[in-house]
Amino acid sequence: MNKRLGYIGMGIMGKPMAHNLLKAGFSVSVYNRTLEKTKDLAAEGASVCSSPRELAEQVDVIFTNVTDTPDVRAVLFGRDGVVEGCREGQIVIDNRTISPRETREIAKILAEKGVAFLDAPVSGGDIGAQKGTLSIMVGGDKAVFEACLPYFQAMGSTITWCGESGMGQMTKLCNQILCAVNMVATCECISLAKQAGLDVQTMLDVVTKGAGGSWALANLGPKIAQGDLQPGFMVQLIQKDLRLVMEAARSVSLPLPGTALAQQLFTAVEAEGGGKLGTQAMIRAFERLGKFSIP
Repeated sequence: MNKRLGYIGMGIMGKPMAHNLLKAGFSVSVYNRTLEKTKDLAAEGASVCSSPRELAEQVDVIFTNVTDTPDVRAVLFGRDGVVEGCREGQIVIDNRTISPRETREIAKILAEKGVAFLDAPVSGGDIGAQKGTLSIMVGGDKAVFEACLPYFQAMGSTITWCGESGMGQMTKLCNQILCAVNMVATCECISLAKQAGLDVQTMLDVVTKGAGGSWALANLGPKIAQGDLQPGFMVQLIQKDLRLVMEAARSVSLPLPGTALAQQLFTAVEAEGGGKLGTQAMIRAFERLGKFSIP
């Protein structure tokens, strides 16, 4: 029997991910607080629901992609939430980055209702979401993960089972450390090139092909050079993720000095009103420190 899928959250990531499920031929129902964001998907054949409860009543597998841990809880357990419409045998899959500890609690609550839960945060940004090339890291029961592989394969190109509930989220937090610290390195090398009179794009063309290359350098370095600070992933969202990283580090008494530096640089950008800019806006902190401007 073909499973009916539901997707909650039509943001920068959720909307193209739902689109790729439709493109793969799955039956998809969608919900978003702002109805306007569902119109394109409705035109592609998605059923639009008026609440998470209504969506849960219609589908077998429910994806959530909302901002933070409290938002996930509200969608699942709040008024007209998923649990008011769910039934035994359903699967809930969370694609957002939230607290590993809270993830395990959510899984426990849903299990008591006979509903399986997978934490399946993603990496690859808006470009990966649009192209269906996301990396998806999954925690939860392995048999449930394997049953859901066709859905993951419609949205990503690298799908990995990372272990028990919460381990997908923990893997994603490790990923976010690299994203944040690589952004520090990207901004530092661009700042030095600019101040030394080196053409920034020429420098990027060379170093992205060497041992110092990274996703941030290759994809966001050129945007910095062009002055493009529009978000693929917003500063305020990586700050949310870094808060989760530091909470996890404190729980195991682990210092993370590189992550702390990145967090402070992003805080400087937020202080000047840049929270909704892309993470490459970290360059603004370096511009202030070095008294220069790019481009």
